[in-house]
Amino acid sequence: MPNVDAQELHKFSELAHRWWDPNSEFRPLHQINPLRLDWIDQLAVLRGKAVLDVGCGGGILAESMAKRARHVTGIDLAAKPLGVARLHALESGLSNLDYREVATEALAEESPAAFDVVTCMEMLEHVPDPSSVVRACTTLAKPGGWVFFSTLNRNPKSFLFAIVGAEYVLRLLPRGTHEYARFIRPSELARWARDAGLSLQGTKGMEYNPLSQRYWLSEDTSVNYLVACRKPA
Repeated sequence: MPNVDAQELHKFSELAHRWWDPNSEFRPLHQINPLRLDWIDQLAVLRGKAVLDVGCGGGILAESMAKRARHVTGIDLAAKPLGVARLHALESGLSNLDYREVATEALAEESPAAFDVVTCMEMLEHVPDPSSVVRACTTLAKPGGWVFFSTLNRNPKSFLFAIVGAEYVLRLLPRGTHEYARFIRPSELARWARDAGLSLQGTKGMEYNPLSQRYWLSEDTSVNYLVACRKPA
């Protein structure tokens, strides 16, 4: 059985038509995308690289990376968001970007060591076995390649900010977007990465000011955070 939660697929599929509306439920993704894109590019240098975006959804990050990289492949198991992603890429005239409906683990068996850079953003907290995705991402990366993850920390502050604040008070996200029990502590993600054979290269936190409605990267990983890893050459 694929490592997927059918309810999670349904949840994001129902919103697929709003993925590229910067004022929709996906507004936070549009706002944070330049931050994570620049951080990835700063470390991995996307120019000339083959890139895989795992859990690409409607393609916000995949498209932005395709404007810098040699080629980008986006994968997801939700058909409706993939349809939206394909259409938007066509409208954007991007010929170096393609999308596939395939599980990460299945692609890892099919195409090991095929990508210079692998990204997996805001996806680990939505699957039954996130450590399996970490292992598959490692397999998909070339020796010396980069692997990036982002997810949500599991602690009282993240529950208050990411669920109560973001979903119920500020309404930045639809209610039910996240399930607290699936949040992942940085120590857990670091262990899965090391067990998969990755070496940790850096972490960044992502903060939000509701008054200025501005996001920025920081050293505070207590809520949203990003992890950069590298596969040994």
